[in-house]
Amino acid sequence: MTTSQTSSTRPDDPAPAERDPRPAARGVWRFIPGFGRPTIRFVHRWAIALLVSNVGIVATGGAVRVTGSGLGCPTWPRCTDNSFVPHEELGIHGAIEFGNRMLTWVLIIIAIAAWVAVLRYAGSARRDKWTVTLIALGIPFQGVIGGITVLTDLNPWVVALHFLLSMALVSAATVLVYRLRPYPTPAEPAAVDADVPASATRRLGVYLAWLIYVVTWVTIYLGTVVTGSGPHAGDVDAPRNGLDPDNATQLHADAVFVLVGLGLAALVYARVFARPQQRSALVFVALLALQGVIGFVQFATDLPVALVIAHMFGSALLLIGATWQVLVARATDQPRVDAA
Repeated sequence: MTTSQTSSTRPDDPAPAERDPRPAARGVWRFIPGFGRPTIRFVHRWAIALLVSNVGIVATGGAVRVTGSGLGCPTWPRCTDNSFVPHEELGIHGAIEFGNRMLTWVLIIIAIAAWVAVLRYAGSARRDKWTVTLIALGIPFQGVIGGITVLTDLNPWVVALHFLLSMALVSAATVLVYRLRPYPTPAEPAAVDADVPASATRRLGVYLAWLIYVVTWVTIYLGTVVTGSGPHAGDVDAPRNGLDPDNATQLHADAVFVLVGLGLAALVYARVFARPQQRSALVFVALLALQGVIGFVQFATDLPVALVIAHMFGSALLLIGATWQVLVARATDQPRVDAA
């Protein structure tokens, strides 16, 4: 028996399927729990933390605005011309604005941890690494845009850009959570109606999902236009965009009606053809209904602070739902191969 044969048949040598495919931890990372040899569940949890923190910063940013604290720290990157922290004369508004700025650093720490976890995970695809890198770079860039909003005295169009970029990070983080999930994609069911080509059925679902995603973005953008014309400027002296609030609100409501129709169409499609995206379509319709109720009530009650914050939070959840529908539709846009 040769030497190679002897070494390959040792009783203590694990079978190929039992060997850990992850590279051995080296350098300083071996001293940090989880980061030395990241598992898929470990990486997925950091992706979820990145998504949750990005949604959280949207809500806290809304709190800054509706409490009139947008210029609580009147300059940037310092809070005042002579200090990085607020002083007593700035009052509660200074504390709220400074607190939101500090939360950005928490988000940056989470983004760095997620970035390291994804890059060190042996199973990460190239697009996963690019996605988490863009998110990590986008967060400090968002901080710069936030600073520009302060330096422009809360120009409503710059404020809207700041919010939309935050929502883009939420959508990107949703993609990362989906792609790194430790459970498989829902199985493709057999076609219910044999007269309808399976490929056409699948493509219809993909087109519906993308259309919902685009209209969701349009609806969110028009929501920023409504906010820019309304009373919540972020500061009593901040400018408005000059548009009529009633007309802007009606345009936003029209987009919502279109989105409701598309959401119901996607749900009916998924139910009739027994598509895997039934759950994601149902969740999206439920989120849309809740968001619609909040929007109507806040309009009818003259925009109370709590409901405005809830509506902004709901916008982030709605975009997550729209993004998830696209991901599920694309993942299942493959013909089913039945066993012979």
